[in-house]
Amino acid sequence: MARSDLTPSRELPRGSARRVGESESLTDVERKILDFMVQYLRANTYQPSIREIGERFGIKSTKTVSEHLQSLADKGFLERDPSRSRGVKILGVDLSAQTVSVPCFAEVPTDGRRPLTKDADFHLSLDRRLAGGKGCFFVRAGSGDLAVLGVTEGDYVLVEPVGVDDITDGQIVMARDGGASWFHRVGRNGSGLTLESLKPGAGLTLVEDASRLLLLGRVIAFYRRMDDSAGALNLTQH
Repeated sequence: MARSDLTPSRELPRGSARRVGESESLTDVERKILDFMVQYLRANTYQPSIREIGERFGIKSTKTVSEHLQSLADKGFLERDPSRSRGVKILGVDLSAQTVSVPCFAEVPTDGRRPLTKDADFHLSLDRRLAGGKGCFFVRAGSGDLAVLGVTEGDYVLVEPVGVDDITDGQIVMARDGGASWFHRVGRNGSGLTLESLKPGAGLTLVEDASRLLLLGRVIAFYRRMDDSAGALNLTQH
């Protein structure tokens, strides 16, 4: 399995009163607003309005939204120009066309559906060549999920959405067919698909009817912090 050397950027601009690492001071709503603004800017090439931010997070008061934006500015994440409509500039974010912002999730939704970008815990910006196809996402590996591949609890696994017909023998997929395990090595035989759980001691599952398979995608890479600072990934990353 390919492994990518992915380094989330937390750098603030020179001259900022805040130093790298002080994003811990962001409140939950500030972090979500900042993530939303980055995603909106990537999709539209301009910033969301105060009213659009309020509608996204159910904040009826434009004054309250403005206060959140001012707090983000005070903490060194934004520059504001009150004289201009949508007069907000995000600082320390690479919006290059060669990068894509990938949503990261601490866990898969309990109903097994593909995670929605709006529910992401944070985002990481990757080179498009490393990020895989449209709809890719990171999900946090649990204890033993991919132990046989050297993936440990807390690593973030990059999943690329695919259809059953796109899977080849030996690939690692994120799928479920009635069992509790999500990650499997897939195989094919005359009777259908086989799913080999990557949890130690687990066996094979034969999937005779592929249409029943709950397939979220195939695993194409993983991200690991080497300094035991997994908690840092709970912060806003771009």
